[in-house]
Amino acid sequence: MKISDANITKRKDGRYMGKFITGYDDNGKTQYQYVYGRTYNEAESKVLIGREVASRYLSGRYITVSKIYNEWLNAVVNRVKESTFANYKVKFEKHILPEFADIPCADLSAGRINNFINKKLADGLSASYVRDIFIIFKLMLKYAQEEYGFKLSLKNVVLPKTEKKQIEKISSTEQKRLISYLKANMSLTAFGILIFLFMGLRIGELCGLKWSDVDFENKILYIRRTVQCISSENESRKTKVIISTPKSETSFRSVAVPDFLMKYFEKFRNEVNFFILSDSDKIIEPRTMQYRYKKILKSAEIENHNFHKLRHTFATNCAEKGFNTYV
Repeated sequence: MKISDANITKRKDGRYMGKFITGYDDNGKTQYQYVYGRTYNEAESKVLIGREVASRYLSGRYITVSKIYNEWLNAVVNRVKESTFANYKVKFEKHILPEFADIPCADLSAGRINNFINKKLADGLSASYVRDIFIIFKLMLKYAQEEYGFKLSLKNVVLPKTEKKQIEKISSTEQKRLISYLKANMSLTAFGILIFLFMGLRIGELCGLKWSDVDFENKILYIRRTVQCISSENESRKTKVIISTPKSETSFRSVAVPDFLMKYFEKFRNEVNFFILSDSDKIIEPRTMQYRYKKILKSAEIENHNFHKLRHTFATNCAEKGFNTYV
């Protein structure tokens, strides 16, 4: 490849000087790097090498967030759970891309990201949700830096402080009323709520229980899967239900079944591959279980609340009785 003579000139001292583009300043003015050689060919060789290095730098320097996002998705799709992948896409496409899509990754500054964070907080998003958005954004930017060789400092990004909400447990009076109502109106749904209250499962774990997860001889329930509703790429449906592994490695666990619940496990016992809540090979979705639970609360004349409060009640009850439990 021959270089234009306009880029290599001979100096008065007899040396040859070559130049190549290294970038552009904030006003768009071209910036050059100069090299020198004792001969024309030496200067030309240095310019060619410099151009190649600069070209690689510039390609990374000006690659946009939207382009990196698509590359990054292809890189992580087979490394994370389907629910995690869907979470990445929702947060990126709803929040990050509308703000940063056409901006070069290397131009992202702490100030620009801090403005984005403050804007999201002003829009009413919770501090924890905004933190989650940034954490996912940071994962993508780490990939960009490793692939394209530019440096990006995010140490001055200020994340909002999260305050853990105090969730009160269901009162002892309402717990007794709920338990009495469930026993008097026993069904698979009522049975599931009792499991939830006395064994501390997550709602997705409850929906994912199969009869094969029950060790009747040793009175143990094994948590092996969870049911989740995630965003769908199918244009006819906004969401889809999936069965996946539990939330984390520690979520794979065995839970002792209280003696009074064993009689209900025996009563409803069915085919090993059937889901407990549906009494078939069909899934009961978490939102369906939430809906049924609210109907029961209304019938039992108990103040409306969601399943999470029931789970918190289990944890609080255990703590009050001196049990150390992970929920």
